[in-house]
Amino acid sequence: MILLGVVYFVIGIAFGAFAGWSASNQMRVTWRLLAFLTSGVAFAVHIGYEHFRWGNSPRITASHASMAVAVGALALAVAANVHGQWVASSHQRLLAFALVAWPALTAVPAFVVALVAAAGLALRRRRT
Repeated sequence: MILLGVVYFVIGIAFGAFAGWSASNQMRVTWRLLAFLTSGVAFAVHIGYEHFRWGNSPRITASHASMAVAVGALALAVAANVHGQWVASSHQRLLAFALVAWPALTAVPAFVVALVAAAGLALRRRRT
């Protein structure tokens, strides 16, 4: 769970840096879409690993996958706060709010998506 959270954090930081270095808006959008796609692949692999390797129930699989997403979002919120302190941002209260909001706003939908995906995998496994 923590390992995948670190993976999401690295994806966010690395692809964000690539987007920041882009000369055109089109490349910036492309880097952001690639970050989204890469995170989605990591999310799908995590669900598959939990389901096939560990044989976890859909609820446990969804819980682990959403917690990894929340850890990654929390790490990105911490990085945003550190960056905000470094550049003397005037939005410190908003950045502090991000420490709670980002993990919650990512973990809840991730749980729902992972639950549906894991339940679908479990249903398919029972049919075969």
